[in-house]
Amino acid sequence: QVQLVESGGGSVQAGGSLRLSCAVSGATYSTFCMGWFRQAPGKEREGVGGIDRGGLTSYADSVKGRFTISQDNAKNTLYLQMNSLKPEDTAMYYCAASYYDCYSTSWLIMNFSYWGQGTQVAVSS
Repeated sequence: QVQLVESGGGSVQAGGSLRLSCAVSGATYSTFCMGWFRQAPGKEREGVGGIDRGGLTSYADSVKGRFTISQDNAKNTLYLQMNSLKPEDTAMYYCAASYYDCYSTSWLIMNFSYWGQGTQVAVSS
């Protein structure tokens, strides 16, 4: 059974940083396209970015230059380094795994089979 467990959320002031982690178990990590998504109160879940099996990353325009996605295949762990955080980054953050290649997912929620429980990020002004 594939399980994804996020950690690292918290409360920070604008301009601060947080590093989220997503530990994957129950499957070979390198099988997946891994993505980060977020959902703010009253809004739809949106893609933040992701990383493919070869380590190629992509990002939503709203986080480019501020967020960095990386992975440690040996530890079966995905990371999201968030710098220069803004109040609008406040959301529940989820990691997700897809058996599709990242390009084919189009970062659509329905193309990701496995999801973590989420970790809350709150950024105050």
